[in-house]
Amino acid sequence: MTENIERQIIEIIATDRIDKPISSMSGKLKRAKPKLAKAVGLQPGDSFEGQRVYARVGTDDVMKARGMRSAINEFAENYPRHGKILDGLIEEQRELSETHLYFGMNDGCRLTADDYLGVMTNLGFTEATAGKLYPELMGTSYKMARKRQEERSILVG
Repeated sequence: MTENIERQIIEIIATDRIDKPISSMSGKLKRAKPKLAKAVGLQPGDSFEGQRVYARVGTDDVMKARGMRSAINEFAENYPRHGKILDGLIEEQRELSETHLYFGMNDGCRLTADDYLGVMTNLGFTEATAGKLYPELMGTSYKMARKRQEERSILVG
């Protein structure tokens, strides 16, 4: 049983360490896409047809939910007495009970390449692809980890 728990925690740590650089890269990519799209410079109604790519800019009318703060402000304007009560209820802090699994590595211990490669193959990478990605991901992960050496946790309930 102890060995099984150790193996599970090793997998959690390896997953967490792989998640950090991939998540960071994903955030950078998500922020870059709108900037790149605006830089193209096409206006609504414009289109482009190239040798390998195409693009068009269209405007769609969509229904979006009103922002909660906007709705609350409008409600407070129309019903000032009730608006104050609503604001008071929203401002009250609720005490919540959260259960976390805290985890980390013991001093002087390290995860092996096989620990990381196992997580990567579980994600669907072939062994060859995982082997090629491993050094880059670990390099980024180590750089990020140096900035913060703390115990990590996962919300479990």
